[in-house]
Order: sequence, then structure tokens, then C-alpha cells
Amino acid sequence: MKASDLFVQALESEGVVYVFGIPGEENIDLLESIRTSSQLKLILTRHEQAAGFMAATMGRLTGRTGVALSTLGPGATNFVTAAAYAQLGAMPVLFITGQKPVRKSKQGQFQVIDSVAMFTPLTKYARQIVSGNNVAVRVREAFKQAERERPGAVHLELPEDIAAEQVADEDAETLPAVNNRRPIAEEKAIYVAVEMISAARKPVLVVGAGSNRKQASKMLTKFVSLFGIPFIPTQMGKGVIDERHASYVGTAALSANDYIHAAVDDADLIINVGHDVIEKPPFIMRHHDQRRVLHINFSPAAVDEVYFPHHEVVGDIANAIWQINQQLVPQDHWDFSAFQKARELTTTHTQVNADASNSPLFPQRIVHDVRDALGDDDIIALDNGMYKLWFSRYYRAHRPNTVLLDNALATMGAGLPSAIAAKLVHPERQVVAVVGDGGFMMNSQELETAVRLKLHLIVLLINDNAFGMIKWKQADHGFPNFGMDCSNPDFVQYARSYGAHGYRVDQADDLSRFLSATLAAGEGVHLIEVPVDYSENTRVFSEELKLGQTKH
Repeated sequence: MKASDLFVQALESEGVVYVFGIPGEENIDLLESIRTSSQLKLILTRHEQAAGFMAATMGRLTGRTGVALSTLGPGATNFVTAAAYAQLGAMPVLFITGQKPVRKSKQGQFQVIDSVAMFTPLTKYARQIVSGNNVAVRVREAFKQAERERPGAVHLELPEDIAAEQVADEDAETLPAVNNRRPIAEEKAIYVAVEMISAARKPVLVVGAGSNRKQASKMLTKFVSLFGIPFIPTQMGKGVIDERHASYVGTAALSANDYIHAAVDDADLIINVGHDVIEKPPFIMRHHDQRRVLHINFSPAAVDEVYFPHHEVVGDIANAIWQINQQLVPQDHWDFSAFQKARELTTTHTQVNADASNSPLFPQRIVHDVRDALGDDDIIALDNGMYKLWFSRYYRAHRPNTVLLDNALATMGAGLPSAIAAKLVHPERQVVAVVGDGGFMMNSQELETAVRLKLHLIVLLINDNAFGMIKWKQADHGFPNFGMDCSNPDFVQYARSYGAHGYRVDQADDLSRFLSATLAAGEGVHLIEVPVDYSENTRVFSEELKLGQTKH
């Protein structure tokens, strides 16, 4: 068989169904092998970056490696942002790129760059396949590396002549997929952790990005239910524990000094589960700090000047929490009053202007109406912008991986592609892409992809005709507005030009009405443009950052 056929069979044996991307001349053999596969489905996108975002989201939601395909040169370079997105966000994904023939020059150096060297610092594993006889080995190793904790991006380059060559019979077999086994924490480490939690007066649980993987939700939910210890998720830890739980304090969405961070400062023990240094830190450790930190994660802590935990429990998170649940006993001296006060303050902020009839809409009203329209298992895919801060702070997540946001690379343009992938993984759920006008315009062409795939998808486009996050930061620093404002197309007509449906919110009540109607439609791509009034940024966030510590 051809090496490209073996490559496809290797993907099939790994359980791959979707391949996202834009093929080119240099991977025409691989494209033909995909066409004749009874299992693989090519999802043709309109930009390689969007394909990478889709494949990464596939990996994030399933735990299995997503796959993205491009040609050489500009196709490969268009994967760079998506590779960084997956690597920093711990999403398993394989990037496959083409290349000119390597055994004999075909067109000199036309379009040729060293893709492997380019991907090496952005991935866990990057290799060129130099012989059809080692296709099976390279693919198996790539998938193993992608899915091993901490998950991330991998890259394989398949040159044109290698893809077309015949594979020796003895090498024309795929290797069986083997699940990675995670070690469990040692008994002594669990014992010390239990002693630390028992001795603390004001323990708090911080739930990080790593907890949103590998079924940790059940054990962590049991932990807070058994012991009543308050919990604070990071942005990428949202939904691991149902945020309607009485022990939920709020989400660590800002950088410091707000009500949530003030509550963490009051703790004498931070039980830090699934911490990922890539995320904006939910707390900063200082030398001579009286707080103690307990690190529970798949891997040891990456120690630096702001994170140096006092004890580490290293191993499968769910198993570690299960062991702690078996041994820990509630303590009468635990004092959760500071966390309860922080919860009350953030709840009050959540309710302010949640029913305001202003137009343009206040962010609180937008968050409220979206949460009210969606069920427990429905998914929102957030792009990056000012609205992400509002949603991560005030949108209560009920299930793991139902709030898809990027607090690692924090790249714009990922929201719509992520929503498309989420709908492919979970066609039975409602999926809403929440995007700003800036981020949407970076990959808005993928509306055509969603329409072509006949997806039922809602795109909530929050429009301030500006790059709102930086505009707020600029004002908060006392600088005049400069370089942040832009003009936009008629988004309603823009959506309709792709074959999608378009709506514009003119008054506050329109949003809930449009959401109800489009979610109930059961088919079609629907874009809802929502003009937003970001004057609340200053009242809620800027003032809270200045006064949160004092009020707390």
C-alpha cells in the first residue's frame, strides 16, 4: 500500500473521525486516501487557523487527539497560532503538514520552510516522516505524546514523495492504540494532605484547568458536599463543580484585589487542584506569606517566584481526591465566614442590572439572558474580549466543559471555530458562540463552514465597534482613547450572505426573544448582533479592583 494509505489507517486505528483543514498539492495523495476511508470525514474550513482551533476543541472535549491538515509553507504557518492555543491550553491535537519531495528537488526552495523547526517550540513532538516504513511508528508516538498528561499539540510533516511511495509489506501494519495510564498519588502524600486540611482554620479549594479533564468532577463535587469547604474555580476550571452549589464563592476572573482574590487572601490553606501555570494566577505566593498551599495535580508543581507549594500530591486528580474523601473528617474549627461574605458580594453584583432595559444592553443583562436560555449541558464557546470577563465572572457553569474559553493563549478568533467543533462533538446539545466584533471578524468566514455542514448553531455577536478590552484598560490607566475604535459591516446582512439567519437586538427584550426562537428552531446558523454598553466596566470592575480589599 501507499504510505498515505497507511497513514490514514493509523489515524483510523486511533479512533479519528474528523480531519479539519485545507489540503494542497503536496498532500494530494493523503487527500485521496482520506476520500476512500470509510471512517474519516474531511471538514474543509476556510482558513487553516480555524481548522486548528476546531481540532484543538475536539481534543479538549473528547480527551482524544483532534487532527488538522494543511499543505506546506503558508498553510503550515497559518497553524502557528492554533498550535500555541492547543499547547498552552492543554488540548491534544495533531497538526499534519505537507512538504515538497525530500528525496529529489522538484521546484527548488519554492514555498519551502523548515516546518519541523517552526513547530518544535510550540509542540510536545514534531517530526518529519522520512520513509513510508515508519509511518505507523510516528503516528502512534504522536498520539501518545498528545494525550499524555499534560496534553498538548504535536506535529507530523508528510512530504509529497513519501506519501506516494509504496510501503514494505512487513511495515504495512498499524500499531494498536494504547491508553496512557496515569500514576496514583502515594499514600504518604495523601496522609500529609489530610493533616494539612484538618489543621487549617480557613481552607479554600481552588479548581484549575487541569481539573476539567479526566473525570475529576465527580470526586471534587463529592469533596465540597462532604466537607462544605468553599471553592473558587479559575476561568478554565469553570463547571468542574456545579456553580449553583452552596460552597461556590465565585470565579477568579480578574488579576488581583477583587472580592474573590480578597477572600483567597484570607485563607490559611489553599487546596490548589489542577493548577496550570499557563493560566492567569488565581493567587500570588510571597515569601513569608502565612498561607500554606497544597498542590494536587497530575504532575509536580512548576516552581517559580510566585508559586512554590508547601506540599504536593502528584497523580491522577480524581483518585487523589477520592483518597482524601475517604480519610478526611469535617472539623469544628473551620471558619468559612469570609468566603460567605465574598459570595454575597459577588452575588449582589451579579444581580445588579441583570434585568436592566437599557439599549445598548448592559453586559449583566446579556449574561443573564444567555444563562436563562440554556440548559445544564448546553455549551457556550467564548472568544476573547471584554465580554469573556463578564461571562467567566457571572455566568454560572453547571457541568464540566460547558464554558469553553481560552485563558492560556487568550487568542482572538477562536470562538466561532470552537463552537463548530463543539456542535460536531455534541450535536444533541445547544451550542452558542459568544464573540465580539473584533474576534468574530478574524474568522467570520467560518460561517460558511457551519452553514455547509448544516449545523444548528447560534452566534451571539457582542458589538461595541471597538477592541473593548484594551479600550477599558487604556481608560483605566488614564490614557486617552487611541487606536481602539473601528467600523463594521452590517452583520445581519453579512450573515445572510453566507446563507445564515441574521438578527439585530434593538431593545433589551429582543435578546431573550431571539434566543428562544433560534434555539427552538432546531436547524440553521443564526447570528444575533447585540450592541453593548461597556460603561459598566468601570463601575463594576475598576472600582471593585480598587475597593475590593477594603470592602472585604
